[in-house]
Amino acid sequence: MDNDQLLLGQTLSFSADPFHHDIAGSTDFLTDGAVLLRGGHIVATGQAQNMRAAHPDADITNYGDALLMAGFVDAHVHFPQTAMIASWGKRLIDWLNSYTFPEEMRFDDPAYAADIAGRYLDLTAAHGTTTMASFATSHPTSVDAFFTAAQARGQRVITGKTCMDRNAPDGLLDTAQSAYDDSKALLEKWHGVDRLSYAITPRFSPTSTPEQLSALGALWAGNPDCLMQTHLSEQVDEIEWVKSLFPKSRDYLDTYEAFGLLGENGLYGHAIYLEDREKRRLKEVNAALIHCPTSNTFIGSGLFDMAGLKAANMRVGLATDTGGGSSFSMLRTMAAAYEIGQLRGTPMHAAQLLWLATCGSAQSLHMGDKIGNLAAGYEADLVVLDLASTPAIAQRATRANDIWEAVFPTIMMGDDRAIVDVWIGGNRR
Repeated sequence: MDNDQLLLGQTLSFSADPFHHDIAGSTDFLTDGAVLLRGGHIVATGQAQNMRAAHPDADITNYGDALLMAGFVDAHVHFPQTAMIASWGKRLIDWLNSYTFPEEMRFDDPAYAADIAGRYLDLTAAHGTTTMASFATSHPTSVDAFFTAAQARGQRVITGKTCMDRNAPDGLLDTAQSAYDDSKALLEKWHGVDRLSYAITPRFSPTSTPEQLSALGALWAGNPDCLMQTHLSEQVDEIEWVKSLFPKSRDYLDTYEAFGLLGENGLYGHAIYLEDREKRRLKEVNAALIHCPTSNTFIGSGLFDMAGLKAANMRVGLATDTGGGSSFSMLRTMAAAYEIGQLRGTPMHAAQLLWLATCGSAQSLHMGDKIGNLAAGYEADLVVLDLASTPAIAQRATRANDIWEAVFPTIMMGDDRAIVDVWIGGNRR
């Protein structure tokens, strides 16, 4: 049997949502903390001296002044876009046609799909991300590749076959029936195996006919424990396109709601230009909205209303949206979220940013009782942050008066050099 692992360092966990509670009352920070790992789970946290005395036989890793916290949770990505990240500057629809769809057509090759899946998981682990919800492509091979790569790493991930039966190249199109059949077969093959979860995945309503949306709504109704992920109200011209394709719909959300694709287990990426009815319905069903700040700035989409939506008690997660997003890093994503908040006149506190990248995203994925926090009973997915990883960050951190001033320069300027270690399922990467 493997020995217990006792990790020492500064530790940070959350006891409440810092958007709705004061910072001190929602966070637990120890300068001399410890985390005990056993069998892939966090067994206990506490003061280092007490934990060492209580567990004298544990193998000790002393991280000194580094910060131990839950691994980052990325609530909306496209792993097949890994190789084309940071493709130059077009609006959403042109960007899809110029870069995304040609790249995704390559994923009918199992070897290529496996190569990109492994590369994506390695790149994101290097940035401290331990769980993500990813779109695959329309090819079942892409789902198999991603789940196989994650399973080999002992990683908790979510993905699903991206369904499209119109407004995309022939090599990516399925049908209403094949989308249902393929998704159902993949769901039955993978959902709930080890740390893997299936998400029913219509790309967005412009690339699905009403018949396909209805078929996927029926599949979700028959498998309500699955997540459903899609896109919503990302760009103004996209919304106009949706209105032209669905002239009888009340709004963009109604193109999902009318076909059974609105629910508590729904993940709605972007959600920048929501109408009042859409906000009301999303709140009524307790659906999750996923903020993708680097994508929203890179593709020129708009400014997400974090303050307003959180004040309305909406569930919100944070995401890179690789490769519309221009970084694999959740640190960079937090920085972009802060910047968008500033542009809206509502900057976020460091505690709120870290909460979004861990607890908030985990809760949006309905996994808030398993991942996203440093607490007993949670799965042992951790990131260890060097809060002085570069000279520029170090010289600012030395002036810090508290943990928030110390960690904020790493949020704003940090990259993979700030990642000292990553633990996934109790194993050191």
